[in-house]
Amino acid sequence: MLVYDAETGVTETTTLHEEIFMILGIVGIIVSLLLLITLAYRGVPVILAAPVAAVVCVLFSGAPILASYTEVFMPAMAGFVGSWFPVFLGGAIFGILMTVTGYAESIARTVTGWIGSRSAIAATVITSALMTYGGISLFVVAFVMYPLARELFRVADIPRRLIPGTIALGIFTFTMTALPGSPQVQNIIPGQFFGTGAYAGPGVGVLGGVLIFGLGLLWLERRRRALIAKGEHFESPESEKVIGGSSDDGSTVTTTLAPPNRLVPFLPLLAVFAVNFACTLVIFPALDWSYLQEDTFGSITYDSRAGLWAVTVAIVAAIGLIVALNFGRWSTLKVGFNDGVKRSMLPIFSTASEVGYGAVVASVAAFAVVRDSVFGMGANALVTSVVTTSITAGLTGSSSGGMTIALNALGADLRAMAEAEGISLEMMHRLTAMAAGGLDTLPHSGAVVTLLIVCGLTHRQSYKDIAMVTLVIPVLVVVALIALVTAVGGF
Repeated sequence: MLVYDAETGVTETTTLHEEIFMILGIVGIIVSLLLLITLAYRGVPVILAAPVAAVVCVLFSGAPILASYTEVFMPAMAGFVGSWFPVFLGGAIFGILMTVTGYAESIARTVTGWIGSRSAIAATVITSALMTYGGISLFVVAFVMYPLARELFRVADIPRRLIPGTIALGIFTFTMTALPGSPQVQNIIPGQFFGTGAYAGPGVGVLGGVLIFGLGLLWLERRRRALIAKGEHFESPESEKVIGGSSDDGSTVTTTLAPPNRLVPFLPLLAVFAVNFACTLVIFPALDWSYLQEDTFGSITYDSRAGLWAVTVAIVAAIGLIVALNFGRWSTLKVGFNDGVKRSMLPIFSTASEVGYGAVVASVAAFAVVRDSVFGMGANALVTSVVTTSITAGLTGSSSGGMTIALNALGADLRAMAEAEGISLEMMHRLTAMAAGGLDTLPHSGAVVTLLIVCGLTHRQSYKDIAMVTLVIPVLVVVALIALVTAVGGF
């Protein structure tokens, strides 16, 4: 059999044994992905599921198991933690502090007052979006928003099954990946591979965000009217009828402080935006970063770290502001810091474990065939980046994990390909990030499972609406934006 080597440009002949070995390797990649999806869907923690799936991939490929684990899986996992730990840790602490100070609840009630309790769906989406765009961890926002959304839906008599989809629209879509400047990790990851910042592709990002927000609201309002027409009303489960003290499952209810007024709670969110903006577009570009080329700092480039550093500084500044505003209540703030540290561990190590799995897959010989097939499909760099990221995010059930796996394997090649084709790296940053926020919410997604658990609902009750606002609409918007960018030549 004749095989063309894309790197050397040489056509080589493979033996039957080599062909069988390569086929087994490809089968191993597919089987391991299916296993990872199955285990995640059945509730097995990704920290365990990812290495198990990696072992299956290695077994089929014939590579050494122990060496693949200690020399490929673990370094990739550790590398992700080393790069992104400050963002995960800071985001979790920031979110908990916003909760224990009462700021998060105050923001929700203020926004509801502006919009009106009758517009419960819009109020929930906008409040969730403000918190996400303000830098609070997605999972923390889900925990904070559910009790508030439940009360809004109860007053408006909207079926409770719509709550997960409503919260998901605010935290898993346009504020996570589309809007330029978002401090969420999904918006920062592409910058390390494409040399772009958090504000990359502002025009297409804003347009995409508006489309996802508008279409998502239209769907949820349409569903509200349809369900009410069928006779459905808000029904609160028995476990939620006790307010205060301890819940029926024995967990305690966190007591929060009362913010001094309605404007103060917004200041930390504004601080994240202002500091991130200033660092990205004003302060950092004016500094001399030539020392980064020294061996001491790994000979890195400023562009590969700018977005990460700007977001880290912004979140730390916002945390400092919260502490300054509540310094007299240090005992409560201390609890927030402790809880934030604890809650940061599972998300980052879960994502890092998926990255380790991706590194193992990329290390087996069969992956070269997959990689060459991707680049051989004839699409340009933008489409190739969007498709590979979207598929990987869907398979892993994680936008950040899937995007990191795809770009770790193909990022350098995609950047070179885009530069050769004259494609804007900023445009590729924005659309790649948005693509990661589409198929990542398939039923096995950890974020989806967590949100449903928080809301006390099942896939059967609520996944249809989650899928529509976080999967179908974002994917269609990305496709439309690619077609538009191709037609007009970018923004």
